[in-house]
Amino acid sequence: METQIKASLISLLAGIKRSDGQVIAAEMANLDEFLERGRAGLHPQLTHFLERRSYAKALMFLGGETDIPTGACGGGRK
Repeated sequence: METQIKASLISLLAGIKRSDGQVIAAEMANLDEFLERGRAGLHPQLTHFLERRSYAKALMFLGGETDIPTGACGGGRK
Protein backbone atom coordinates (compact mmCIF):
# COMPACT_ATOMS: atom_id res chain seq x y z
CA MET A 1 0.00 0.00 0.00
CA GLU A 2 2.91 2.38 0.66
CA THR A 3 3.79 2.25 -3.04
CA GLN A 4 0.24 3.32 -3.92
CA ILE A 5 0.31 6.07 -1.29
CA LYS A 6 3.62 7.37 -2.62
CA ALA A 7 2.33 7.43 -6.22
CA SER A 8 -0.81 9.25 -5.08
CA LEU A 9 1.24 11.80 -3.13
CA ILE A 10 3.46 12.48 -6.15
CA SER A 11 0.40 12.94 -8.36
CA LEU A 12 -1.27 15.20 -5.77
CA LEU A 13 1.75 17.45 -5.35
CA ALA A 14 2.14 17.70 -9.13
CA GLY A 15 -1.56 18.59 -9.39
CA ILE A 16 -1.11 21.31 -6.79
CA LYS A 17 1.79 22.79 -8.77
CA ARG A 18 -0.41 22.83 -11.89
CA SER A 19 -3.48 24.09 -9.99
CA ASP A 20 -5.38 21.08 -11.33
CA GLY A 21 -8.43 20.88 -9.09
CA GLN A 22 -9.64 17.55 -10.50
CA VAL A 23 -6.34 15.81 -9.76
CA ILE A 24 -6.12 17.41 -6.31
CA ALA A 25 -9.63 16.29 -5.35
CA ALA A 26 -9.15 12.78 -6.74
CA GLU A 27 -5.80 12.19 -5.06
CA MET A 28 -6.95 13.58 -1.72
CA ALA A 29 -9.90 11.15 -1.87
CA ASN A 30 -7.51 8.33 -2.75
CA LEU A 31 -5.24 9.19 0.17
CA ASP A 32 -8.21 9.33 2.55
CA GLU A 33 -9.26 5.87 1.33
CA PHE A 34 -5.75 4.45 1.70
CA LEU A 35 -5.62 5.79 5.24
CA GLU A 36 -9.04 4.35 6.09
CA ARG A 37 -8.26 0.90 4.67
CA GLY A 38 -4.66 0.63 5.82
CA ARG A 39 -4.57 2.50 9.11
CA ALA A 40 -3.81 -0.60 11.21
CA GLY A 41 -0.84 -1.62 9.06
CA LEU A 42 0.71 1.78 8.38
CA HIS A 43 3.61 3.23 10.33
CA PRO A 44 2.23 5.58 13.03
CA GLN A 45 4.20 8.53 11.72
CA LEU A 46 2.90 8.04 8.19
CA THR A 47 -0.62 7.81 9.61
CA HIS A 48 0.00 11.07 11.50
CA PHE A 49 1.12 12.88 8.35
CA LEU A 50 -1.82 11.60 6.30
CA GLU A 51 -4.37 12.43 9.00
CA ARG A 52 -3.09 15.99 9.18
CA ARG A 53 -2.74 16.27 5.41
CA SER A 54 0.99 16.91 5.72
CA TYR A 55 1.46 15.41 2.30
CA ALA A 56 4.98 16.72 1.60
CA LYS A 57 6.12 15.25 4.93
CA ALA A 58 4.41 11.95 4.15
CA LEU A 59 6.30 11.80 0.85
CA MET A 60 9.55 12.62 2.63
CA PHE A 61 8.86 9.82 5.11
CA LEU A 62 8.17 7.32 2.32
CA GLY A 63 11.36 8.47 0.59
CA GLY A 64 13.40 7.54 3.65
CA GLU A 65 14.27 11.08 4.70
CA THR A 66 15.52 11.33 8.26
CA ASP A 67 15.28 15.06 8.92
CA ILE A 68 11.60 15.79 8.40
CA PRO A 69 10.87 19.22 9.86
CA THR A 70 8.74 19.37 13.00
CA GLY A 71 5.39 21.01 12.49
CA ALA A 72 3.09 22.98 14.73
CA CYS A 73 2.08 19.81 16.60
CA GLY A 74 5.63 19.54 17.94
CA GLY A 75 6.00 15.89 16.95
CA GLY A 76 9.24 14.37 15.83
CA ARG A 77 10.40 11.06 14.43
CA LYS A 78 9.44 8.14 16.61
